[in-house]
Amino acid sequence: MIEVELSDDERQPCEVWTRVMGYHRPTSSFNIGKQGEHLERKHFIETKSLDGDRSPAGH
Repeated sequence: MIEVELSDDERQPCEVWTRVMGYHRPTSSFNIGKQGEHLERKHFIETKSLDGDRSPAGH
């Protein structure tokens, strides 16, 4: 495997988008308060339910 290293001036910025009120928009367009709120969000990974394929209506 060939490992490539880029200097900072060779890198391309990554634009982050998020879903807000039913539509998608870039986080770069957020005001400073909304940007801070976005940084405080907690990420999670949903795991398989212990009760099998039972639908939420069955609870």
